[in-house]
Amino acid sequence: MINRDEQITMRAIAICFKPFLKPEEALIYCNLGRTQFAKKCEEFRVYKNSNGYYKKEDIDKMISGEVISPKKIT
Repeated sequence: MINRDEQITMRAIAICFKPFLKPEEALIYCNLGRTQFAKKCEEFRVYKNSNGYYKKEDIDKMISGEVISPKKIT
């Protein structure tokens, strides 16, 4: 049986290898609260795709402080 700490660790590691993150996973990945995350996403122009997921590559750029070029929304 897997204990709770091991399960949390396994989920955290799995998040690091996913190309797209759910909003809750993105919060965990960035270690930010909802409000802070929303402000940073707005500032760095990181948006959800049509399926409601964030692109991990864009979040990585946001965390590093890189400016993301504006995209066409289709």
